Amino acid sequence: MNSNERNFLAYLDEMDIITILLPLSYHQGLSSTFSIIDESQKVTPLQIIKKQHIENNNKYICRLAEEILFGHPYWIVDEHGGKTDLQIGAVIRTTPFDDRFYYEGSDLGVCIKEQQTQFKLWAPTATQVKLKLRKPNSSFSEIIKMRREEKGVWATVVHSDLELYQYTFLLLVNQEWRESVDPYAVAVTANGELGVIVKLEKTSRQKPLLPSFENPVDAIIYETHIRDFTIHENSGVKHKGLYLGAGEPYTKGKDGEPTGISYLKDLGITHIEFLPFNDFAGVDELEPAREYNWGYNPIHFNVPEGSYSTNPSDPYARIIELKQLIENIHRQGIRVIMDVVYNHVFIRETSSFEKVVPGYYFRHNELGFPSNGTGVGNDIASERKMVRKFILDSIRFWMEEYHVDGFRFDLMGILDIETMNEVRKTCDSIQEGTLVIGEGWNLNTPLPIDKKAIIRNQSKFPDIAQFNDKFRDMIKGSTFYLYDKGYVLGNDHYYDGAIEVITGSIGLDKTESGHFTDPSQSVNYVECHDNHTMWDKLLSCLPDADELLRIKYHRLATALVLVSQGIPFLHSGQEFFRTKHGDGNSYKSPDSINQLDWNRKQTYSDNVKYIKGLIEVRKKFPCFRMKTGKEIRDNIQVLPLANPLIGYCLKNQSHDFREVLLLINPLKTRQSIQIPPGSWSVIANDKKVEIYSTQSVSGKEMMLEPVCLNILAKK
Repeated sequence: MNSNERNFLAYLDEMDIITILLPLSYHQGLSSTFSIIDESQKVTPLQIIKKQHIENNNKYICRLAEEILFGHPYWIVDEHGGKTDLQIGAVIRTTPFDDRFYYEGSDLGVCIKEQQTQFKLWAPTATQVKLKLRKPNSSFSEIIKMRREEKGVWATVVHSDLELYQYTFLLLVNQEWRESVDPYAVAVTANGELGVIVKLEKTSRQKPLLPSFENPVDAIIYETHIRDFTIHENSGVKHKGLYLGAGEPYTKGKDGEPTGISYLKDLGITHIEFLPFNDFAGVDELEPAREYNWGYNPIHFNVPEGSYSTNPSDPYARIIELKQLIENIHRQGIRVIMDVVYNHVFIRETSSFEKVVPGYYFRHNELGFPSNGTGVGNDIASERKMVRKFILDSIRFWMEEYHVDGFRFDLMGILDIETMNEVRKTCDSIQEGTLVIGEGWNLNTPLPIDKKAIIRNQSKFPDIAQFNDKFRDMIKGSTFYLYDKGYVLGNDHYYDGAIEVITGSIGLDKTESGHFTDPSQSVNYVECHDNHTMWDKLLSCLPDADELLRIKYHRLATALVLVSQGIPFLHSGQEFFRTKHGDGNSYKSPDSINQLDWNRKQTYSDNVKYIKGLIEVRKKFPCFRMKTGKEIRDNIQVLPLANPLIGYCLKNQSHDFREVLLLINPLKTRQSIQIPPGSWSVIANDKKVEIYSTQSVSGKEMMLEPVCLNILAKK
């Protein structure tokens, strides 16, 4: 029935409750009786339990004598003989619906084996489902009826090998036909218009053996975007901006020094975090050079993005090339973190989720409208069983099929704690040491606050790390007020906060609880792809400063990321003062803004060397990688220095150097300080980092140079 043909509306809102809306223009909105009719024309009266006036309608709440059979059409008849179809309403957002139709199987999507191809789709509210098949390079489609099985799953088996056939599903829901790509699709045509049947076993690769990885604090994360990473004219990469380019080893810049993944291996980072590389909207895959996008517009969650492929029209190309990228990174001894966007879809109305089971996959507010905590028009309802299952199945897929080593959850605060704990369990069941991090911001989504995966609930999901916005804002100044100056810029108002965040945000002095329980929960950073780069913030905050001073401030901020307790996170190019030329939201800005400028690596090679040295110090000195809050409180002492100078004495267990001093001066003038007695090797000062330093200081007094960090060590 077309919506224009309905004289009145009827919705199944609970398993035994039907809501009927009679317009006042239709018999004054009055009816003393209603009945329900099934396919066999059996008529059953409904019990009217409530009537109320709402705008231009009378609303009737009616109770069913017995529950309906989902997957079958029903009709509602009023006392005037008027008839309308019973539409599936808010019942899909009830716990009984979730319990009734939860499907545990691991076979949703397409499975090819022994000359037969099986299709399964979870669509419990559909009354008919058909498979639409098309041969490659053909414009003609075959339509195959699917049968309804248990738990709302529709299935069919085609006794043929359908490799490279294109397919979609046709669904009849609420008397309206809709066409959808399979939510579980693993391959698609260019721009994701149709699903494609592929044999993933043809693309399988062995995962190389990686260096041991014991605790999240042993990670050093380097965030980049596949296109940004190599698109620059002097990246030295052949396949610029593509999967193959990002995984190209042994590349060199115009100075003859390493670029790309060979450079990252030399720098010493342990994990590359790529911005989303599942299929997303915003770039025409057939003309990728004309547009740019970060990738936070998810379309198909289990398909690689085609604009990074050498041939988006070949369904296998993107799969093979992404796997080659990941394998090449692994061969450098580096792990791969995938940025995942399970909190929303690009456009709710056109998404596979909404077409297959309308209303189920998304949260709605108390008025019945889609919620918008993400700010992009929809929030994924992760607390629903089949939504949670989809997320877990997707995580498993990326780990097992592509050998991904970790995940960064975009807007994790939209998701629920139970789902995130299940993500952790799934990862641990596949590969120990999988790094899971996320943005635990408290967003306005209709989920009880005690169930949100946010920082204030960190103790409820302790094995997932969260981006520490307190660290970010204390060290560099507010991200959302460009001109706010943080601790490293000499702002003594952030002094106490800086002491706390540098020691892991765990409540060092015990007088108040910390941001986190353990440092392994804290992702420490001062810049990422979002907002202004640190360099651009410095240009705004200090427009009249000379470049040398800005370099010192920037170096100090990045150095604190690397020597603080927790998980250090670097934005690509941060080590050579990355600029986006003042663009604070470059999600669709051109390559000229977003590209990683490899010329700056040469220009600022001294700073690259300094940061590389601090990475090596972090790796070799256990005192910068303490694993628990208790270990930090037992082994770090704050030295009595005058505000805003900060000093710590760290016990360095199981190392030749048994004590380490970390000394910080954010002021523009030299400062004389008292240090514990003894002979101290100078591991780092304002100019260089040397683990096996021949420089030392003795006695109780030393001078701190302006705007710098010092690391001293004593055997």
